[in-house]
Amino acid sequence: MDDDPTILFEVATPLGFTVRTSPQYWQKIITKHPDLIERLELIKSVLAAPDEVRRSSRDAGILLFYLATDKRWAVAVARRLNGDGFLITAYQADAIKEGKTIWRR
Repeated sequence: MDDDPTILFEVATPLGFTVRTSPQYWQKIITKHPDLIERLELIKSVLAAPDEVRRSSRDAGILLFYLATDKRWAVAVARRLNGDGFLITAYQADAIKEGKTIWRR
């Protein structure tokens, strides 16, 4: 994987599947959420060792990974499709969104 320029990272989650993203897609995320420009390692940590994972209340195929940081939550949103996980977006939030908790540390 390290020699594949189309994959920026691929992280194993505690749910038994990996989530990956490309350099181009990460650029889209940090354009929308510039507070994450220097936070790539944080987002990888959110996926690898979250405090909680919830299923989206709007789309059962979407999972929200939460990790508590200083006064906020780091959130990584992923979709699992045919066993593969893809990062949809990432952001920092003041609260956890609605949705069914499916995993907790």
